[in-house]
Amino acid sequence: MSKFDEIRYFHDQEVNEALGSVSRDPMMKALMNFTFPDTDEQIWLEQFKNIHSISDFQRHFIAQTVRQILTKSSDGLTTSGFDQLDKNTPYLFISNHRDIVLDTSLLNLALLESGHIMTASAIGDNLVGRKFLNILAKLNRNFLVQRGLSLRDQLKSSQIMSEYIEQQLHQEKRSVWIAQREGRAKDGNDATQQGVLKMLAMAAGDQSLTDYFKFLKIVPISISYEYDPTDSLKMPQLLAKHREEEYIKGKNEDFTTMLSGILGQKKRIHLHAGHVIDKELDDIAATIENKNKQLQAVAQIIDDSIIRNYKLWPTKFIAYDLLHNTQTYASQYTEQEKQLFIRRLEMRIDPSDPVSKEYFLSMYANPLINKIKIEESFSE
Repeated sequence: MSKFDEIRYFHDQEVNEALGSVSRDPMMKALMNFTFPDTDEQIWLEQFKNIHSISDFQRHFIAQTVRQILTKSSDGLTTSGFDQLDKNTPYLFISNHRDIVLDTSLLNLALLESGHIMTASAIGDNLVGRKFLNILAKLNRNFLVQRGLSLRDQLKSSQIMSEYIEQQLHQEKRSVWIAQREGRAKDGNDATQQGVLKMLAMAAGDQSLTDYFKFLKIVPISISYEYDPTDSLKMPQLLAKHREEEYIKGKNEDFTTMLSGILGQKKRIHLHAGHVIDKELDDIAATIENKNKQLQAVAQIIDDSIIRNYKLWPTKFIAYDLLHNTQTYASQYTEQEKQLFIRRLEMRIDPSDPVSKEYFLSMYANPLINKIKIEESFSE
């Protein structure tokens, strides 16, 4: 027994048996029919018998699933910044969080195709409650973030996760992906939660916070979808917050959101890998003594990188102009792109409700608004 057993993904020697246990699950059949639409079921069932590692499963099956998702529901994935990373170095990727499954899946495809180390990725255990999803997640090198714990258990769980991430990076030489916050940014405002950084620092031991974060080799990742396939699904929670009401998730809401994120139209997608946060940590160590303020400063550096390197698609400029009833960014989009976006808005929310309209447009416009703010602060 290992202290990591409750959260870890499968060891390679467990993969074949685990895959066999779900190979005839109807959800696996649906997944494989989507991935290999012209392939007989018996062919992939036979191929499963030869899968003896997570790497095998990811390369031969999951990577193809993600490529198929891109073909069916997007106009393609572009990347930048990955050529600046060393192919043999494990990194801690901290990214903005838009989609439950795709954020990390697209990163891993980009890493695989550019010859980099793929990640162990954090996923909330609330998202993989079904047996099939739990096994599929662990076959895809996901480790579990335990949700809904008491305060005491939460502290213990955070300590274990912090040590697990450190072990992955420095003993397993495995890159790690974690979102900058718990849950997706539903309003388009990408901000790193200090609690995520506090959790990471729990395994620092005798090292100073800044030395330990240098040791982790943090790389901020900016992910940008032209269309958010779950935009309308995020609206009830945003409107409940506006009305100061408690929002209670529906029974299958997470699963519905996962499917919508995977199958819904995204148009163009861009992933940018920022540079390793290093010298900035020396500056923080030299100028800030208080640990909480150091954490704030690190969060700000991650946020600045994510927002500045966020690809602004025409939808962001259109939403800004519609929100502010202006033509400020009219040169950034065509009239056809604008009409398509307006049609989408009218199909996905009640356009006669000014609050819904404002929240929907803000969701798309906020990355642009935040980028303007950061650029203004840097030019002062």
